[in-house]
Amino acid sequence: MNFELPEDIKALKSVVRDFIDNEVEPQAMVIEEKDEIPADIMKKAKELGLFGLSVPEEYGGLGLSMVGKVAILEELGRTHNGFTTVIGGHTGIGGVGIVEMGTEEQKRKYLPDMATGDRIGAFALTEPEAGSHASNLKTTAVRKGDKYILNGRKHFITNATIADIFTAMAVTDPTKGPKGITSFIVERGTPGLIIGKKEKKMGLRGSHTAEIIFEDCEVPAENVLGEEGQGYVNALKILANGRAGMAARNLGSSQKLLEMSLEYAHTRVQFGKPIFEQQIIQHYLAEMALEIEALRSFTYRVAWMVDQKMNVIKEAAMVKLLGSETYNRVADKAVQIHGGLGYIKEYPIERFYRDARITRIYEGTSEIQKNIIAAQLHKQYKKRMQYAH
Repeated sequence: MNFELPEDIKALKSVVRDFIDNEVEPQAMVIEEKDEIPADIMKKAKELGLFGLSVPEEYGGLGLSMVGKVAILEELGRTHNGFTTVIGGHTGIGGVGIVEMGTEEQKRKYLPDMATGDRIGAFALTEPEAGSHASNLKTTAVRKGDKYILNGRKHFITNATIADIFTAMAVTDPTKGPKGITSFIVERGTPGLIIGKKEKKMGLRGSHTAEIIFEDCEVPAENVLGEEGQGYVNALKILANGRAGMAARNLGSSQKLLEMSLEYAHTRVQFGKPIFEQQIIQHYLAEMALEIEALRSFTYRVAWMVDQKMNVIKEAAMVKLLGSETYNRVADKAVQIHGGLGYIKEYPIERFYRDARITRIYEGTSEIQKNIIAAQLHKQYKKRMQYAH
């Protein structure tokens, strides 16, 4: 396993770092106050190919490996998490289903515009009664000739207000439980697709979450993603694929918090000397750095495993759990090091602190990740016992 990034990824990483540090971050307070990503930032992000990270080159994307994708998402994590989530929600769970499971016709129809960011993707799984219990869906899809009629309600859907293409899960056979769920590609503008109210959230300003409602929404049969009855399996694959990317974004945010905390510790003077000279501050920074390096190694390892086509169900859950918990602990220490300044809105620390909290909830809570890890350990144990006898 080579720890050196390819030259083309290093070059792209450098360009993205420059864009993030010099163009996006200076506008972070604008995003925070207006709850919108400035048009010039979105335009430049599209020009850099950031909306096409997951799309193969033949469909107009960058066609990055998972390691390459993680390297870029780490850079994106260094700035406003609302901006990062718009891109992450599109390149991850919002688009990867079509990349991985779409037919050739579906790929040619949707991916070129998704790669340029002209059409934005969203993932519509969560419902009022189907959060962590993701298979408890109430949205139905009934076959009627060459169409499916969708009825139901989804909520907490990232990018819903700007999305053009939804990967939506619905029940096609209620007698089969999880095996009766099918995934569909639903386009904005389809009659019967209604975008509900935008949620007011604790953080991630600029990234909009809303409910979507299907009222006798007619979806062509050719828009089934994968096979009928494979929707729940598809959803789990899509979520697992996104977990290394989520960890990478958390890694970037944690690294940025460490850099700001280190700078502040060397310039803030109390008791006649920089607070860095207080051993407790040194220990906070050492703990932050240690956790970040552990997360970095694990994130890139899981990304490498994905590229090797290895089974990463357990490791993807582990890295998502480690990434979100590390980010939250690092953000908490950053606030403590900055003291009162860390609690003031004019300074970025409190923003990262608020934005960190959702990472332990969305795309699978920390508790659900532990369930997945334990289930995989149990499976491995049973397999070992089987061979032992």
